[in-house]
Amino acid sequence: MIELGVNIDHVATLRQARQTFEPEPVWAAVEAHIGGADGITVHLREDRRHIQDADVEKLRTLTQIKLNLEMAATDEMVEIACRLKPEMAMLVPEGRHEVTTEGGLDVLAEESRLKEAVDRLARAGILSSVFIDADLAQVEAAARIGARVCEIHTGPYAHAFHDRGRDAESPAVLAELDKVRAAGEAIRALGMRFNAGHALNYFNVQPVARLPGIRELHIGHAIVSRAVFTGLREAVREMKRLMREAAARPAEHR
Repeated sequence: MIELGVNIDHVATLRQARQTFEPEPVWAAVEAHIGGADGITVHLREDRRHIQDADVEKLRTLTQIKLNLEMAATDEMVEIACRLKPEMAMLVPEGRHEVTTEGGLDVLAEESRLKEAVDRLARAGILSSVFIDADLAQVEAAARIGARVCEIHTGPYAHAFHDRGRDAESPAVLAELDKVRAAGEAIRALGMRFNAGHALNYFNVQPVARLPGIRELHIGHAIVSRAVFTGLREAVREMKRLMREAAARPAEHR
């Protein structure tokens, strides 16, 4: 059954804007869990722009929900993950100039270095994931380095959806969705778990949630944005409803 991982980075963004103690990410994780989230995602960035080390420590020790730690494949971050032991560690590209992650990890170009990181995580008992574009060569490279999960970057699909006036039947939107579908088929054929995320929201999530074999969606900004008006628990509940409703009506192959 499809699962929802809620990214709570931007709860910490709001806190850091005032350099204060609230809102508290742990509280957000609990509210998301009550609302139906199956997991919590946080990105511990090198520049610590939102989530802090102490947040990850508290999430690991004070909550009873699956934790996915997004991180760059640096020695520092691998060491933190091996110490805290989140259920999953997702390797992502990272640049200080970017507002948010702007593309998938180039596994193909860095196989040796990334394999070493994946091996270290595996020895610590941590499920490894890679955030990649919907590119078959990247999927194959992910399998070679030993990744157990591939999360497909849905940004191109989401941007096409927005640019075409939220027309889910637009050829441009369907083309991007088909790339995600094809990548998912390759991921599953190679024995890995098929996840997806980035820029998904309440309007564009259902076509992705209908894709065959998709295991988990990671969604953050849209949920936290809606929570400003409805509360986090209700925002998570509505997203989960949309996903489950879509997954119950599988997509027709085009």
